Amino acid sequence: MRDADPGLFGPSSVTWQMHGDPMMWVAGVRALYLQALHPRAVRGVMQNSDFRKDAWGRLMRTAGFVGTTTYGTTEAAEAAGARVRKIHTMLSATDPDTGERYGVDEPELLLWVHCAEIDSYLHVVRRSGFPVGAAAADRYVAEHRESARLVGLDPARVPASTAELAAYFEKVAPDLAAGAEARVVDDFLRRPPTAPLLVPARALLWRRVADLAYASLPRYAHELYGRSAPPPATVTRRLVTTGTVLRCVPARLRWQLPPKHILRAMARLGPGSRPASYKVARQDAILDGPGRARRRDGGDSTRCQSRGTPG
Repeated sequence: MRDADPGLFGPSSVTWQMHGDPMMWVAGVRALYLQALHPRAVRGVMQNSDFRKDAWGRLMRTAGFVGTTTYGTTEAAEAAGARVRKIHTMLSATDPDTGERYGVDEPELLLWVHCAEIDSYLHVVRRSGFPVGAAAADRYVAEHRESARLVGLDPARVPASTAELAAYFEKVAPDLAAGAEARVVDDFLRRPPTAPLLVPARALLWRRVADLAYASLPRYAHELYGRSAPPPATVTRRLVTTGTVLRCVPARLRWQLPPKHILRAMARLGPGSRPASYKVARQDAILDGPGRARRRDGGDSTRCQSRGTPG
């Protein structure tokens, strides 16, 4: 086990612990909402795929990519990145107003997609009660210069801290808009097509996930979409409640869902590689000092977390 390949991030990273959290699914939907607000970026998606018919497949492919790059071997992660880069080189989109043809692998578009994902993952998981302090949050953003490299970005030009990430969003804000393509994404996420027998489940389960993801967006996103959201305190309370409930589902049961990235990583590296939220809190305690850190046993607002139960 000692010589096994830990992959790009490894069990000591914030990414390794955080990406095992079930709230990543809500975070992924938030990322879609945010990404759709960049007209050139979302146009590249809509013009190169039938989003409405294959949205589930796209979501699962994204989840598979994140799982592979987080928990897979270095070889598997590099291969996944190479596939994404190759696909991007073959795709382009057309600006309907100017007729300009541009590649979807333009650095500015790749950077927007990357930053929207990383911001969403960190924001939702952290706000829902996963114990990520300021130092760990900065480490997480910095770690993902690696995932940015995989999709073709120069890591030196990618935000490496939460402050740099915030500055990036402030800089790109004037380019954002809820155009026709963003409205299509919004409509799909609120009412995804499904079999008639599953419509009640869509209303009961999926709509709540989509509503929560939308509510967790920044205020400017709500203004662009033209739909209001509950007060921030209410959203935070709902995120914490949802996170608490989902984390009470035994991790071993959650991780049985395909493609089982975490279980395969643990089989490769040993039981000590098990993702757990307390490991992030413990690292923060070391870096920030006992006066600023949370309890080392991982105690926080998620009651089902313990030293033996991963976040």
